[in-house]
Amino acid sequence: KERENSLEDIFNQIVEKLDGEKENLSLLKNVYDDICKEVIRHLVIQDKIRVDGRKLDEIRPISCETGILPRVHGSALFTRGQTQALVVTTLGTVKDRQFIDTLEEESAERFYLHYNFPPFSVGEVRPMRSQSRREIGHGSLAEMALKAVIPTEEEFPYTIRIVSEILESNGSSSMASVCGGSLSLFDAGVNIKRPIAGIAMGLVKEDENIEILTDILGLEDHYGDMDFKAAGSTQGITAIQMDLKIAGISKDIMQNVLQRSKEARLYILEKMNNAISKPRENLSAHAPKIVIMNVDPTKIGMIIGPSGKNIKKIIEVSGAGIDINDDGVIFISAIDDKSLNQAKKMIEDVVREAKVGETYDGKVTRTTNFGAFVEIFPGKEGLVHISKLSHRRIAKVEDVVRVNDNILVKVIGIDSQGRIDLRKMDTDENNIENDDMNKQNEKYD
Repeated sequence: KERENSLEDIFNQIVEKLDGEKENLSLLKNVYDDICKEVIRHLVIQDKIRVDGRKLDEIRPISCETGILPRVHGSALFTRGQTQALVVTTLGTVKDRQFIDTLEEESAERFYLHYNFPPFSVGEVRPMRSQSRREIGHGSLAEMALKAVIPTEEEFPYTIRIVSEILESNGSSSMASVCGGSLSLFDAGVNIKRPIAGIAMGLVKEDENIEILTDILGLEDHYGDMDFKAAGSTQGITAIQMDLKIAGISKDIMQNVLQRSKEARLYILEKMNNAISKPRENLSAHAPKIVIMNVDPTKIGMIIGPSGKNIKKIIEVSGAGIDINDDGVIFISAIDDKSLNQAKKMIEDVVREAKVGETYDGKVTRTTNFGAFVEIFPGKEGLVHISKLSHRRIAKVEDVVRVNDNILVKVIGIDSQGRIDLRKMDTDENNIENDDMNKQNEKYD
């Protein structure tokens, strides 16, 4: 910024000395801009040095920090020269996905990156408005670079949102977002396949004289002939973008640019690995807990229940969030393991199949003149006929059990429609059956 301010001061001094030429101010500005361009390009072509004194393939000083925001799920501060990005990773549930509604279809993204470029990052004072086309484009490029290494939903069932806040910018803030995004993913405990780094390459071409620049500044982007952004890992490239101001470049130039960008990328990755080389072993204590269950799709209706009765009860009792896909995949999310496990057990109980001969602790839900209906596990009821309530003859069901009583029952039959026949068991009877089973096991042992 100081360099740009100095150039502006020189221009203002020229304008003051040419007081009579103010009506030609725009023309004067263009001439001055052409002179600056010629000087900067001459330095590169003839002197093999850049406007900030660096060698053509030299990268600005790099600084990497992680975990700088303790309350968020993952954070990183990536600095390269006068370009700095504060990047935050947040883990969410299925409901936090980004839903995109187009004319053709509706889709949901479980990984997305938002890039913000506030005016203060380049020393400007202007209103903060919605994202510009430039911000959307830069964010899309950074997202594409990282998306290639994001784990699958089966490996990591979270929705992942990355937000890159550019704190200062002097060239290649989108690639700083890639580097910071990779670091923040590691800090959040996301098991990405491998770290990703990005670099912006430049080109100055004067007739047959060609020079490639590594890690370009804003001025080099403005006065140069190319802005080539490349992001990737040690194994290869995940995203590229090229802006040209000349008619085209040869295959040889492209090969050299790719080779130089690879060398720069490996150098940056080494710096990043010094800060954090693998994902955190544990997720943030503030991140939601998520588990995936797979059930028979035909049993989804049982889990939901009439008018959502069962699912509402599970959510209310456990405090967990539940999302069910049509293919039988269930996402359970909660703030702690207790709620998570409780919701999981309640769902398992709903889809459990009663087996003939098994005993259950059930709860009487209602009584009739012919027997009592007993819930043996959530959403699953069976009938204890009045003749199966006691060994002796009884006149009324209420003489033995009442609604909300907890009783021990045994499954004695299941008909073709899935209706369950139960028999009430006495405690002594259950103990005798257990003793007989233990003796049977001892016999085989």
